[in-house]
Amino acid sequence: MDARSPEAVPAPLSHAEIRVIVTGVMVAMFLSALDQTIIATALPTIGSQFGDLESLSWVVTAYLLTGTAVTPLVGKLADIHGPRPVLLGSIGLFLVGSLACALAPGMMWLIAGRAVQGLGGGGLIALAQTIIGILIAPRERGRYQGYFAIVFITSSIAGPILGGFFAEHLHWSLIFWINLPLGLVAAAMSDRALRRLPAHHHPHRLDILGAALMCAATVALLLALSWGGTHFHWLSAPILGLLALSTVLWIAFALRVATASEPLVPTAVLANPVVRAGVPAAAFAMGTLIGLSIQMPLYLEGVMGLTASQSGVALIPLMAGVVVGATGAGRVMGSVTHYKRLPVVGLIASILSLAILAVWPLGLHIAAVAAAMGVTGIGLGTVLPVSTVAVQNAVPLPQMGTATGVVNLFRSLGGAVLTAGFGAIVIGLSGMEGSALLERLLSGHAQVAPLADAFRWVFVAGAVSLAVSLIAIIAMEERPLRSAHAPAPLPE
Repeated sequence: MDARSPEAVPAPLSHAEIRVIVTGVMVAMFLSALDQTIIATALPTIGSQFGDLESLSWVVTAYLLTGTAVTPLVGKLADIHGPRPVLLGSIGLFLVGSLACALAPGMMWLIAGRAVQGLGGGGLIALAQTIIGILIAPRERGRYQGYFAIVFITSSIAGPILGGFFAEHLHWSLIFWINLPLGLVAAAMSDRALRRLPAHHHPHRLDILGAALMCAATVALLLALSWGGTHFHWLSAPILGLLALSTVLWIAFALRVATASEPLVPTAVLANPVVRAGVPAAAFAMGTLIGLSIQMPLYLEGVMGLTASQSGVALIPLMAGVVVGATGAGRVMGSVTHYKRLPVVGLIASILSLAILAVWPLGLHIAAVAAAMGVTGIGLGTVLPVSTVAVQNAVPLPQMGTATGVVNLFRSLGGAVLTAGFGAIVIGLSGMEGSALLERLLSGHAQVAPLADAFRWVFVAGAVSLAVSLIAIIAMEERPLRSAHAPAPLPE
C-alpha cells in the first residue's frame, strides 16, 4: 500500500487513546523516578549482606552516570526512529538491569546491573516528555508537565518507605523484582496506543563519535563530582585530572558539533534563542531543588534538632511545593499570553525565602522553616513546565527528541554540580569531614553553630543559583504557544 494513500494516514487520536498513552508514559516515568529513591534506605542492608560497605556509593553513582550520559543519545534515536521503539527498548534495558540486580550474587554484579538500569531509566523521562511533545499541542502541554511532577513527588515519598520496608521485613531484592510487573504494565499500555502516533520518523544519521564524546565527557565530570570531597580531596590529582579530561572531551565534542555534517546536537537547536535561555533556567532550578532535597535533612537534624523521621516529614513542604508550583503553572500557562510571568514571580519568591533562611539559619521556628521551604518549592516548580514547554514549542518536530534530551541532560548535570557544591560548602565550613560530621550527628553531639553557619552559605548559594535561573527566564523569548499539533517550521 502506498504510504501516502488515505488509508495509510493515521486517524486523529481520540481522548481515550491519549489518556492511555499518557498513563502508560507516566508509569514508565514512575519506574525511573522510583528507582532513584527506593534503594536509599536499603543500602545498609545490601552492604551488610555482601560484606562491602566501601562500594555502596557506586550502587547509586552507576545509575546516575549511565542515566545522565545516555539522555541526549536517546533523544536523537527518538527523532530518527520515532519514540515507540526507543521507549520499549529503554523499558527492556531497565528490566534486564533490574533482573540482574535482583539476582546479583555480589556487589560488583549489583553495580553492573545498576549501570544497565541507568541506560534504560535515563531514557524514560526524556522519552516521556518527547512523546507528550508530539502528542499534545504546546498550549495544552503544560498541564501534563504538571502531572509528571506528581510522579516525582509520589516516588520521592513512596520510594524510601517501600525500600526500608522491603529491606527490613522481606528482602532487599524485592526493590528490583517490583520493577518487572510495573515495566510490563508500562510496555503493554504504551505499545498498542503508541502505534497510532503519526509516523514522525526522520532519515537522520546517528553521530556515534559525537555521542561517544558527550557520554565520555559527562562520565568524567560526574566521576569527579561523585569522588570529590569523599574519596579524594577536591584539589587532588585524580579529581583535577578528571575535570581536565572532561574539559578536553567537551571541547572535542564542541568541535564535532561545529564540523560534523549531522551532529548529535544540531547547531540549529543550540542556536535557538529559546533553547539557549530555557536550558540554563531549567538546569539551575532543578539543580537547586536536588541539592536542597539532599542537604536539608542534615540541616533539619543537625541544626533544628529533629529526628530522622521528623526531618522526613519536614521535607514534605519543599517537595509538595514543587508539585503545586509545577501543576499550577502547567495549567495556567496555556490560557495566558505572558506565561513567563509565572516563573519570574515564583523565582523571586523562592529567592526571598532562601534569603530569610540565610539571614536566620539558627533560631527560626520549624514552622517558619517549613513555610520558607514550601514557598521555595512552589517557586521552583513553576520553572519546570514553563521551560520545557517553551523549548519544545520553539523547535521543529524533527528536533523534538533532541531538544528535550538536551534539556534533561543539563537538568541532570545541574543537579550533580549543585549537589556536590552544596555538600562541599557544608563539609568545608562546618570544619569536619563528611564521615566525622555524620558520626557526630548520629550521636547527637554535632556542633550546631558551625553547621548553621555552613548552611547559611548553602542558602546563599541556592539563592544565587535561582537568580541565574531568573535571569535566564527573563532573557528567554516568549513565543506564542501553538494551539494545534502542527510543528514549528524547520529553519532554512
